[in-house]
Amino acid sequence: MFLVNLAKLLQSAGACWYSIAMKYIKKFEDIRLTDVPTVGGKTASIGQMIADLSGKGVIVPTGFAITAQAYWYFLEQNNLVDELKKIMAGLTNVEDLHNLEKVGSAVRAAIEGGVMPKDLAQEIVQAYHELSVHYGVADCDVAVRSSATAEDLPGASFAGQQETYLNIHGNDALLKSCIQCMASLFTDRAIAYRVEHGFDHFKVALSIAVQKMIRSDLACSGVAFSVDTETGFKDVVMINASYGLGEMIVKGSVIPDEFLIHSPTLEKGFASIIKKQLGDKKNKMVYAGTDAPAVVGLIKKMMSNITGAMANREQAPVKIVSVSEAEQKVFCLNDQEVLQLARAVLAIDRHYTKLRGSWCPMDVEWAKDGIDGKIYIVQARPETVQAMRSTDSFVQYHLKASAPQALITGQSIGQKIVSGTARLIASAKDIDQVQKGDIIVTQMTDPDWVPAMKRAAGIITDRGGRTCHAAIVSRELGIPALVGTQTATTAIKDGQTITLDCSRGKTGYVYAGAIPFESTEVRFATIPKLPVDIMVNIADPETAFMVAQLPVAGVGLARLEFIISNEIKIHPMALVHPELVTDQAVVKEIDAITAGYASKKDFFIDRLAQGVGMIVAAFYPKKVIVRLSDFKSNEYRNLVGGIYFEPEEENPMIGLRGASRYYNERYREAFALECAALKKVRNEMGLVNMTIMVPFVRTVEEGRRVLAEMARHGLVRGDNGLEIIMMVEIPSNVLLIKEFSALFDGFSIGSNDLTQLTLGVDRDSQLLADIFDERDLAVKKMMALAVEGARASNRYIGICGQAPSDYPEIAEFLMELGISSISLNQDSVVSFLMRYAGKS
Repeated sequence: MFLVNLAKLLQSAGACWYSIAMKYIKKFEDIRLTDVPTVGGKTASIGQMIADLSGKGVIVPTGFAITAQAYWYFLEQNNLVDELKKIMAGLTNVEDLHNLEKVGSAVRAAIEGGVMPKDLAQEIVQAYHELSVHYGVADCDVAVRSSATAEDLPGASFAGQQETYLNIHGNDALLKSCIQCMASLFTDRAIAYRVEHGFDHFKVALSIAVQKMIRSDLACSGVAFSVDTETGFKDVVMINASYGLGEMIVKGSVIPDEFLIHSPTLEKGFASIIKKQLGDKKNKMVYAGTDAPAVVGLIKKMMSNITGAMANREQAPVKIVSVSEAEQKVFCLNDQEVLQLARAVLAIDRHYTKLRGSWCPMDVEWAKDGIDGKIYIVQARPETVQAMRSTDSFVQYHLKASAPQALITGQSIGQKIVSGTARLIASAKDIDQVQKGDIIVTQMTDPDWVPAMKRAAGIITDRGGRTCHAAIVSRELGIPALVGTQTATTAIKDGQTITLDCSRGKTGYVYAGAIPFESTEVRFATIPKLPVDIMVNIADPETAFMVAQLPVAGVGLARLEFIISNEIKIHPMALVHPELVTDQAVVKEIDAITAGYASKKDFFIDRLAQGVGMIVAAFYPKKVIVRLSDFKSNEYRNLVGGIYFEPEEENPMIGLRGASRYYNERYREAFALECAALKKVRNEMGLVNMTIMVPFVRTVEEGRRVLAEMARHGLVRGDNGLEIIMMVEIPSNVLLIKEFSALFDGFSIGSNDLTQLTLGVDRDSQLLADIFDERDLAVKKMMALAVEGARASNRYIGICGQAPSDYPEIAEFLMELGISSISLNQDSVVSFLMRYAGKS
């Protein structure tokens, strides 16, 4: 009743609101990072962005802060401090979850039972009125966000500990939500966090940020980071996006669209989107009871007729609704919006890095307004996990035994492997069942689960993406997680021993039983200087950021085949000539895979460019040698639609493969797509550190024809520094290496095929496996002639075949010959370097 009477009093006061001195309120425009003790890190960051970045494409919705002094004033006026201390004295062990819940509930109830002091309430309502007038509405919708005064400090990540209230309208609802925010300083998770990190409960205060809501319920919203959240890779902006209000992403209710943008080339003006992954956006959170046309009409009317009257409406709640199938199949941001948002995130990162004097990656919340179409930065805070990670060593996990069939897969978080007892948890009331070392299996976690998550060895969820609650907390705790599995809670039994493997890039795996594993740490300071560049072979773009942490000189072999078979899945000629595919089931499969693309050719070009771009960007500006596709005809037939375009060959290993395909009428139109993708990587993404390698060139004339075909499609040797090299894997390559040197910038030895064709052994034949040996004298002689011939022609020559990874003596033999580089499989790099570290 007090709140209603106060609102009426203020409504009748009219202009006199403006004469009231503001003791407990600070407008965002008047706040800087130095105000953290008064308004908390979250709100201080908002004020700093408004002041410094408004002219750099960073648009922040304004509002006001209710300071920490207001929090203390509220407690004092309600005589709550002693009462709260008495209640908190009953908390003896935060590991006792029942006691924690009891104490937390009692503290929150005591605060929520308080009455807002009249003078403080008057200031809040006055500031709210001024904000409404600023936006030209009678009673604007706001988000009421908690901002603890110790949050976002180094080593103290308070993000998500307290509550946020969305779509708040009117004086009553605003004042009520402010009290609820104050009470949320004592959520169970916040209490436990402060105890475990040594913070005094009564030396941490709570400020409240009241910020104009952005109508993202009519568009989309999400989070963005100026660092890869999994690997700590610095040169990327990661954006997650989904329809509606942003709560759905954090709660794990949707798997969002994901975009990765390469920062160094973005800053040079390139459209460097190196990844676009369509999410599962089946639901969205929106305002309840208001459709888009009505909202637009209402706001336009208010804009033209500002009455100044303050309505006393009840809070309009939010609701969750389904997203149409058509919307699910398209990205909720277009490329220009992705780049615009990435530039804003990067501007924030660069500004805070300058202010701090050291690298400061940022965690940003953003929203697109469905009315004005603009993208707003709602808040930003320093990222606190990867920013504090050591960069002077590399730890690599791997299974010691062959992996069995996986029970489930999902998006991996944490790059580690753990074994433990699966503990199926249905809700927060069951979290006391979790014992130390258990692996939690559930549909999705929420902030109330944190005390139990701290006892777990790993987390597995049915729902969620890389920025859901389970993923965020697992990173902070340093434990692996697997999210978005869909079926974990049905595929895994409670009490079952399982192994969670998140060591192999984006996809993680769960196996039955305790699979032996080990980890190896390489300290970079112990790596000796070798007389040759050590490079790495890579196929999966999702592992690129992790592999790039290895102390290597670049990539000696990036294979396209993995990207085509795993990301594209369709035979490229079926995308060029879909009319030739007559099986309707295959047609439907192709349509489903290419959903979201108007052109099937564009689908191939984009997906291949993004896969290659991920790898090249990960190692930028180091050299990355990308090999053109080298599928055999039997492998191409296995792609969707492949049977319509591929011959059946008796011996595909020496059939239509490599260079011979690129100018052949059966495939040259598909090769044009391949060239377009690589051209996009260099010209649109700006990744000029990419070198192109041509495989299986049988004759010098064939080399000329391939180079001419590439030039027709814009890949001209020498243009913008483009280097084109070729594989040395056929005896003719060795015998005519001087002639090939006139066409190509260098060479890379493919030891598998060179061994096969030198010894006349089918490398796929089990019957002849004991004869296939790269250490054979004839093979070594071929390698030696190749190195000598390339050096005589002043050409680069490396090796990217399997031999050095399997046989260290081959690597040493080639180093003695003066080879330019040795490229190893990623699982061999660490052991290779460790061996030489031991010799130094």
